[in-house]
Amino acid sequence: MNIKLTKTAVERLEPPEKGERLVWDTNLPGFGVRVVPSGTRSYIVQRRVNGRQRRLTLGRHGVKTAEEARKLAAVKLGQMADGTDPVTEKRRDEAYAVTLRQVMESYLRDRADLKDRSCRDIRRHVGRSFSDWADRPVTTITRDKVMARFRELSAQGKTQANQAFRILRALLNFARASHRTPEGEPILPENPVAVLSEAKVWNRNRARNTYIPLERIGEWWSAVQALRTDPTGTESSRTAVDIVAILTLTGLRWSEAAELTWDRVDLQNRSIRLPDTKNRTAVTLPLSSAAQEVLVGRPSRTGWVFPARSGGGYIRDVRPTLRKLHERTGIRVTPHDLRRTFRAVAGQCGVELWRTKLLMNHALGGDVTLVNYTDTEDVRYLASDIELVCQYLEQQASGVAKAAPMLRRSL
Repeated sequence: MNIKLTKTAVERLEPPEKGERLVWDTNLPGFGVRVVPSGTRSYIVQRRVNGRQRRLTLGRHGVKTAEEARKLAAVKLGQMADGTDPVTEKRRDEAYAVTLRQVMESYLRDRADLKDRSCRDIRRHVGRSFSDWADRPVTTITRDKVMARFRELSAQGKTQANQAFRILRALLNFARASHRTPEGEPILPENPVAVLSEAKVWNRNRARNTYIPLERIGEWWSAVQALRTDPTGTESSRTAVDIVAILTLTGLRWSEAAELTWDRVDLQNRSIRLPDTKNRTAVTLPLSSAAQEVLVGRPSRTGWVFPARSGGGYIRDVRPTLRKLHERTGIRVTPHDLRRTFRAVAGQCGVELWRTKLLMNHALGGDVTLVNYTDTEDVRYLASDIELVCQYLEQQASGVAKAAPMLRRSL
């Protein structure tokens, strides 16, 4: 059907019962209007480009007038006559318009193996460190902007600045791989975060290597036990000191201990099962007699071994308990320091390094024999080794207890 497309003529067009009705303008070949059963009318242009029939929607009637659409159609038809493919151009525009937030959502969807904490860190940095970039095209992130923002974040905290830009680097690498022009070219010719490596300005963070001095481990363990048996302690304070004890006795990572549920604990066989560790492996670990004693004394009203104080979920923070231990002993530690302390005690007890690594669920490295011929998923055969750690702590604490009366007499 061909008519002169005017406001009145377009509005008089009857919608089809199904499909679409195309009506073409008599004055400008290739310019038309599409009508669908809902009554929506949209202006279009259509012609062959490089041997292919192409159709482009210009806008809805009512949003654009017939004359506005006609003028735009003349421009688009001229471009198409010169060989410009509007479909290709639209795809190119869409590719270049993808935002950092859209890249993040795609990345998180496709990287289903990421830990919850990693996902939270990614969302946090995109929402805070790069909040003003989040809803802008990633193509607007330049090397100069990266350098300026890196300096800004580094002034607030070097470790967090490094983390933020490692996350940004990963997201932009993902964008380069998954978002391309119709010709197959990456929307980013390079990752702008590369400027930090080329300029060698990444912040150097000295790795922590702190742990409880072995000559004072008895004093510290005695203080832990005193808190555990303190009759004035509350249920929440007992939960906090119990997890501190478990961290010391097992060398578990904080998340592994805090997120422990009762269905993963086998008190009869003195073991715990970690189904998804940092190394992406499942492992069954032995428990020492002291660790079993801690767990036996835990209430089991919820599914969590170490439940949160309120609101459900698991325990999130033991800093008040660690501060209390610091006040009593003068020893300041973090939960991860207790993991390093476990390693130091195991070494003091003569436990071989590879056996300690298995108890701590560390990667064994490049030793082919150990990697391929050692059971790394069920290490209950190392029960005697973890018991050595337990005995060492108790012996050191016993020595402190025996020395206390002598100290009082000398005073």
